[in-house]
Amino acid sequence: MSFKQAIKKLSIFFVIAVLFCVTNISNPAMAITPQSLYDRAWRLVGAKYVDETQNQQNWDRWRHKYDAVIKDEEDAYVAIGTMVDSLGDVYTKFLTPKEYTEESESIQGSLKGIGVQIGVRDAKLLIIAPLEDTPGEKAGLKSEDEILEIDGQSTKGITVEAAADKIRGPEGTKVQLLIKRKGEQNKLYTIERANIELKSVSTKAPKIGKVDDNLGYIRLSSFISRNAASEFQQALNQLQDKDGLIIDLRSNPGGLLTNAIYIADMLLDSKTIVSTVDRDGYKETQNSLSQIATNQPIVVLINGGSASASEILSGALKDNKRAIIVGKKSFGKGLVQEINRLPDGSALHITIQKYLTPSGTDIHKKGITPDYVVDLTEEDIKANKDPQLQKACEILQEKVHKNTNIVVQ
Repeated sequence: MSFKQAIKKLSIFFVIAVLFCVTNISNPAMAITPQSLYDRAWRLVGAKYVDETQNQQNWDRWRHKYDAVIKDEEDAYVAIGTMVDSLGDVYTKFLTPKEYTEESESIQGSLKGIGVQIGVRDAKLLIIAPLEDTPGEKAGLKSEDEILEIDGQSTKGITVEAAADKIRGPEGTKVQLLIKRKGEQNKLYTIERANIELKSVSTKAPKIGKVDDNLGYIRLSSFISRNAASEFQQALNQLQDKDGLIIDLRSNPGGLLTNAIYIADMLLDSKTIVSTVDRDGYKETQNSLSQIATNQPIVVLINGGSASASEILSGALKDNKRAIIVGKKSFGKGLVQEINRLPDGSALHITIQKYLTPSGTDIHKKGITPDYVVDLTEEDIKANKDPQLQKACEILQEKVHKNTNIVVQ
């Protein structure tokens, strides 16, 4: 499965895998017609999209293209989606009010549900993983459990989105899941929904491989939640007595630009973090402050699923020689999106900038190449081995024993 496919199928709370900033919040109570909603979207894309040619087309041709067919909001949504698709940019997209609400919950760092990641594989609705300390985990749900029914209704042919709608609900209400687990009889679970805090950072030992006792491990799973930077700061405080740090960004698809900048600022001393360039060529550079949170040596783990904000952080640490990068080449997403809320509660993600690493490198569709390229195969996972993590430990231990700065050979 490709990274894009995995993101599409992922969890009941994970909404998008882009680097974005939030702006232009319109008054949702403002009276607006379906046609004027479409026109608002047309104007926003025309004024803000990073490619002022809008993918080498005459943007004016879209303005009145659907005047005769837009009768209600659903018509407007289809028309806006079609217009936006003409840009050929998977990151510039239209969100219905429902989709935008779900995205906002992820950004706020909480949702109402039972706390499980779900996905569809081989036409089966599966639990990817229960989140730590949630009703789903406490009820005993496990990875690879198949959900046969939700509240008595079969999940045959169901989409992830539809399943998420059924599993979510008001805090204090209950949902019933009929679970099929390998080697066991089917079991019905009745689980009470709660407010689920979406944690972005964990310092717990990884599921495979082993981290040496004198080293700290921080798993940063996404940059989407507004709490990600503060959670990372808490992790640094917790691990300040360790001789070195491993920051695991593998399969981290990105999130808020501000989180990437805040976290990089904790680790860099008066250095460039990232530069953004808009459609007019205006370049803005973000620099770290003079005071850093730790001087511990760092190794960062990345792979093909590390994208967007993950690449900003790893690129900043690599270019400033603050960390060694281990793993596989990252995804290669060097674009910044802006979230524009429309008056009816829907929204537009519009690509407004590209970003450059501190060395001036445009990594879009290229990715970041690790200092040490190390594979992690299915055979490794089955054998409970993590060569990438092992290499990170070796590099940090060499630093500890030599008591010198890490230098890439």
